[in-house]
Amino acid sequence: MTKLATICYIDNGCELLLMHRNKKPNDVHEGKWISVGGKLEKGESPDECARREIFEETHLIVKQMDFKGIITFPDFTPGHDWYTYVFKVRDFEGRLISDKDSREGTLEWVPYNQVLTKPTWEGDYEIFKWILDDAPFFSAKFVYQEQKLVDKHVIFYEK
Repeated sequence: MTKLATICYIDNGCELLLMHRNKKPNDVHEGKWISVGGKLEKGESPDECARREIFEETHLIVKQMDFKGIITFPDFTPGHDWYTYVFKVRDFEGRLISDKDSREGTLEWVPYNQVLTKPTWEGDYEIFKWILDDAPFFSAKFVYQEQKLVDKHVIFYEK
């Protein structure tokens, strides 16, 4: 079965906003530091999903964002291939949701030089680098088995 989702990297110019997934029971991302985002709802575009998920998870309002790429995660959860639309947000407004009101994890602005030190999925380290380096648009595939990255492939599309 196919699942569609967004991954949203929020950048304030010197830090990325990451979520330490430490609140949701039985969370496949438990203990990891990841970007915000989530599943597309029926009839929703990737852009609409990204804006909604960012607001729900952070209370920030996106003013403008860049579509950075697409990542496929075959069989990431049992029986589900995930296709994710990746966005980078540099223009936003609002105040972060309080920790007590955040349902999925603790949000933290992480300085660029510390992003790669946070525990996360092995493939996410690559994505963080692409986002921080402002890499060209990409199409990637990350294959995990038992939460270990076993294969990866990426194509960058130069302008």
